Amino acid sequence: MKQWLRTQVGWWLAWLVFTAVGAVWLARAELAQLQQAFEADVRIAHRLMSQQMVQYDAVLATLALLETGSGADRPEQRLSSVYPSILRVQRRAGDESWPDEKHAAALAAAEASSRTQRRAEVAAVDLAQGRYQLVIGATPVSYSLEIDLAGSVPWRDWPMNPQQSPVRVSLQRGGQQFVLQQGHAAPADTGGWRFGLTKPLASPSQPFDLVAERRVGWAELPWRGIAGWAVAVALLLAGLWTAQRQRIARRRAEELLRLGQVARLNALGELSAGLAHELNQPLTAVLANAQAARRLLDDDPPELASARDAMGQAVEQARRAAGVVGRLRRVIERPEAGGDVKPLVLQEVVRSAMHLLSPEFAQRGVAAQFDATAQAPVRVQAEAVALEQIVHNLLMNALQALDLVPVSERRLAVSVGRNGQEGVLTVTDNGRGISPEAMPRLFEPFFSTREGGLGLGLSLSETLASGMGGSLSAANAAPRGARFTLLLPLVAASSKERTA
Repeated sequence: MKQWLRTQVGWWLAWLVFTAVGAVWLARAELAQLQQAFEADVRIAHRLMSQQMVQYDAVLATLALLETGSGADRPEQRLSSVYPSILRVQRRAGDESWPDEKHAAALAAAEASSRTQRRAEVAAVDLAQGRYQLVIGATPVSYSLEIDLAGSVPWRDWPMNPQQSPVRVSLQRGGQQFVLQQGHAAPADTGGWRFGLTKPLASPSQPFDLVAERRVGWAELPWRGIAGWAVAVALLLAGLWTAQRQRIARRRAEELLRLGQVARLNALGELSAGLAHELNQPLTAVLANAQAARRLLDDDPPELASARDAMGQAVEQARRAAGVVGRLRRVIERPEAGGDVKPLVLQEVVRSAMHLLSPEFAQRGVAAQFDATAQAPVRVQAEAVALEQIVHNLLMNALQALDLVPVSERRLAVSVGRNGQEGVLTVTDNGRGISPEAMPRLFEPFFSTREGGLGLGLSLSETLASGMGGSLSAANAAPRGARFTLLLPLVAASSKERTA
């Protein structure tokens, strides 16, 4: 059960990790795309506003170069109709003062700076109202343009929809700002990401900074794509999980088939040994009786030669039968296990057997209690196949004993430990236990307490254990049930381990 839970947790963690990685990748790609679109739009807006400001410089330079007349013939009077963003044009000639008395001082200072810098200069900047004046000092007439920033935006060529765009665009100078596009970005306190870009306009005479900002909220992430990725990962991992389950089931079936084949061969050997044991007694009796009859016939008065010949043939046939049985036993009897004995970790063998029988445990509703990490690895000297078969037989024997117990009450515990120089494996169930009558014959061939049982499983397991230098015993458990204990010799400790 713990192994199953660990496996399920591992698959869920894999799904979470792959989903998170894919979600981060998709989110970063979306953010990169949004940032690229943001920067492209801001660059276009910057170019348009720079062109507009340069155009104002050109208008002032043209006015200063033109020879102007007086009255209605002055060309500056027609500028407002051509450029709606130019609200007013002022001129100052000779020693005159600027007509705008409110900003006369600022205009005069800008005019003086313009003559020094030989370019237009801004004056009376009021970005809160979206107004400023652009002054050029020239001879014989200086000019000033009062400019409306809202009217200066070329909305026809503007790259963004000012009513729907999330980008906030403003002109800033000296702590003042005029918002060209309000935007509807996500509030800063909701988290998310911020894109920002500041670029000075390409007009030295109008040193305004175009400042753009956009906030991307969590709602703008590609959640549909992320959900699709999560589903795709889930389907992929489900396919891998199914393939793994099929592979595990196939391996389990192959292992069970191998164990079944070995079990049938060993059972055949056990059966042959039992048959040989059972046949040797009557054959010996036949041989003894035939020899006695021959002697009696020889002691009697003359008997028929044919009787003596017949009894002689019976003796020969009995001897031949005994020889045939002996040869059969030697041929098919299981070889000694000592040649294949090697160090094995008892916990690993138990875990492998429980893995093979996991469908049986699930079918019977039994959750075996076994903790492979409760003790240090117990290394025993054993034959791998023989030990696997013993553990398999003990577990199956316990499962079959639990068939007569209600599912909610079924308990099966497996423990591994040490007892002196022996490794100990204990399998305990809470079935009906072993009756006193059955206990002495429990390991006899062909004895079974289960209806339809062949009675070779425990006998074969005891034979295999003995062949490996161990033992198998049984006892009743309290308050009910049976306990089978397998003892096998431990692997001899190395000299380094003994001195540690």
